[in-house]
Amino acid sequence: MPQRSPSRPRRALSPACCLFLLGVSAVLHGQQADESRVSSSARLIAELPDEPSPSADVSGSPVQSTTPQPTNPQTTPGTTIQTTDQDALSPNGTKQTKRILGVIPNFRSVSADIQLPPQSAKDKFLAAGHDSFDYGSFVLAAVQAGFSQNSDAYPEFHQGVVGYGRYYWHTLADTASENFMVGGVGPVAFHQDARFYTLGHGGFVHRAVYAATRILITRTDGGAETFNFSEIVGSGAASGISTLYYPTKYRTWTKVGQKWLTSDLIDAANFTFKEFWPDINKKAFRNRGSLGTD
Repeated sequence: MPQRSPSRPRRALSPACCLFLLGVSAVLHGQQADESRVSSSARLIAELPDEPSPSADVSGSPVQSTTPQPTNPQTTPGTTIQTTDQDALSPNGTKQTKRILGVIPNFRSVSADIQLPPQSAKDKFLAAGHDSFDYGSFVLAAVQAGFSQNSDAYPEFHQGVVGYGRYYWHTLADTASENFMVGGVGPVAFHQDARFYTLGHGGFVHRAVYAATRILITRTDGGAETFNFSEIVGSGAASGISTLYYPTKYRTWTKVGQKWLTSDLIDAANFTFKEFWPDINKKAFRNRGSLGTD
């Protein structure tokens, strides 16, 4: 192939190379090009712009562009999708499920880059109810009660089947009061969104910090960021309510404060795990594994 002239733009050689290869193919098949056609083709090549318009070929006839166009611009990661479907797939291909590993309730989590309409008061209480009375809540309470009994967390409950029963119903009561105060009463009173919105992009530390700080930062019903009164005040209220059904020695300000702080730290850890759950679900279960779906 002849050496390119340094004064000719590099992009203009692409059509020339194509025509040259076609000419070589024609020679190999025994076809001869007449001089007038070669001269005409050379003039056309010289007149071609650096970036030929995809709407016309060299003869000037309109043609369809062969450049692939995105069929759905909303599937680009980072693009926010407005929808009423809380189970919608994120643009990055991940998805929050209603339960994690088929057991842990996850009804208030939203996939990354999904924008939902504001919740009504009814929606907030329904979500709190799902988190409290889903079958997974009873399973988790049974496990947690077993650990508490094994560590003799409340000696007044004693051991054995009867003792385990006390641990169990106290755990269920703690779970329900926390869910309804943080996910129901609080969001309604402070006009805040009770859902957890997955970030879904960025580095591990950035996403982990984002998720953990959702106990301090949430969204208003209008979508603006604000201090999470629902979490802080709600968990404190739930801790205070627990004094009504725990033994007298656990009704001090110190015990209530310890329980309050523990609840917020547990919620921060839960948010962090939920932030990365869609990635785990996608890689391990392809968003449809038996352990990751409803």
